[in-house]
Amino acid sequence: MRTDLRHGDGRRLFVYGRYDGQQPPSSLPEEGPPELHLRHDALTDRWVAISPARNTRPQSRAGHDDTAPACPLCPGGPELAFPYDAAVFENRFPTLLPSPPRPPQLEGPTAPSQGRCEVVLYTPTHEGSLATLTSQELAQVVAIWTDRSRELWSDPTHAYVLIFENRGEDVGATLSHPHGQIYALDHIPALARARVHALEAHRDRHGSCLTCEVVQRDEGAKQRILAENDSFTVAVPFAANWPYEIHVRAKRHGAHRMSDLTVTERHDLAMALRTVVRIYDRFRPGHPLAYMMVCQEAPASASGGPAGDWHLSFEFLPPNRASDKLKVRASVETAAGLFINDTVPEVSAAQLAAVSTDPEGAVEAPIPDVEVALAASVSHPDVS
Repeated sequence: MRTDLRHGDGRRLFVYGRYDGQQPPSSLPEEGPPELHLRHDALTDRWVAISPARNTRPQSRAGHDDTAPACPLCPGGPELAFPYDAAVFENRFPTLLPSPPRPPQLEGPTAPSQGRCEVVLYTPTHEGSLATLTSQELAQVVAIWTDRSRELWSDPTHAYVLIFENRGEDVGATLSHPHGQIYALDHIPALARARVHALEAHRDRHGSCLTCEVVQRDEGAKQRILAENDSFTVAVPFAANWPYEIHVRAKRHGAHRMSDLTVTERHDLAMALRTVVRIYDRFRPGHPLAYMMVCQEAPASASGGPAGDWHLSFEFLPPNRASDKLKVRASVETAAGLFINDTVPEVSAAQLAAVSTDPEGAVEAPIPDVEVALAASVSHPDVS
């Protein structure tokens, strides 16, 4: 069940599961930050988002006081003042807005920061991860991603939708409460465009799907593959940029986006994601690896549908070059785009595989069916 609400400042809030009828806080509407805009880098043909309001984002505080919880994402905080199972709300500090301010007129091309930025709360529990969520919670998160992805893709102004999670201070996460984000952009960013071009070029030359070939290579690479099920492979990629990078890739041709997955595939995805995060949690006992997780859905094609030959994937990018050392993108990597991997992918895979086995006799509840919300079941008027 999904309940649609709005904060007093106009931001949308979706409550999944239980809802006891309480309304969000009735703060006054705020205008979008006037500095928010895009600038075009002519030499690389890419857009750069200018978003200085992000510097005012909150961080978790140690301890509680009488007025507010230490974490703004916990029940009783400024985003959800009531109990919840899971929720999505529009970011209070967005980089993109559905109705952005007009961009400034400068010496180079500018554009409005058009799009949406949403925050996904996995659970009301302050501590945890995708590895520690209950089977019900994990299935619900996958269903929520599917619901939000489907709605965001239904807007023809969106050319690219990115579900992602930043876990840990080493990748800049300011809040430890288990959560992720979703950005919807009105353009396809440079790296996604490069992937689309590679798929199209391979189709033109060979008449086949390049991603299907990548899946087959991973399945046959016993030194790089960490796990697999009927629907997904879990492997260190052949040309990993980051030493402990792991990709979870859909096997089925035609599984372009979250909304393309069957119920069984959603179950398999949940299990695969749990496997990856558990590996990172065990790799350095007591100090789980930080990571960036990105869900790569097919961008919009010229016809408006998903780009052909693109398989849905979840890509995990930890910033470590060893269990106790961070990798820094140095000059050649940042300026030239030539990543230098400090390890051999097969060696990294062996290190990760060594901690991938669950304890003998471990029994876990199966992933349940959680229906994807196609429309809000309850709607309430705006609070003012």
